[in-house]
Amino acid sequence: MNGTETGARHHPIVVAHRTSLAADVQLRVADAITKFAGSMPFVYLHAVAFTLWMLFVEANPWPMLTLAVSLEAIFLSTFVMIGQNRQAVFQQAKADHDFVQQELELKTNTELTRAIHAMTTELHRRLVPELDQGSGPLEQ
Repeated sequence: MNGTETGARHHPIVVAHRTSLAADVQLRVADAITKFAGSMPFVYLHAVAFTLWMLFVEANPWPMLTLAVSLEAIFLSTFVMIGQNRQAVFQQAKADHDFVQQELELKTNTELTRAIHAMTTELHRRLVPELDQGSGPLEQ
């Protein structure tokens, strides 16, 4: 079972992130480009394309090839930064959500601990009254 099947539970921030991604075509395009640019097929494609360019397209390929590779690097680095910025926003939103949930859990645990303490004190008062009054079996 993978995480995209129905019935799988996800963190609320993950759900919100997927919803916003699905709603924005630009983000989907940026993610697709970044995903492809970070793959081995991308490397193989460029190795073949640059080899063909150097062998068959231009007699002196270096000036034009350098320009093309530099422009591609500029755009690819921009896509990587877009992805990093979105990941940072996602991580911050998840951290904020987790903090709120942990604070709520801490408050609940504190309230439960106080209630248990109050119940224990009351039980002790009702079940062991002679020890509280100083007339316990040790004093006889």
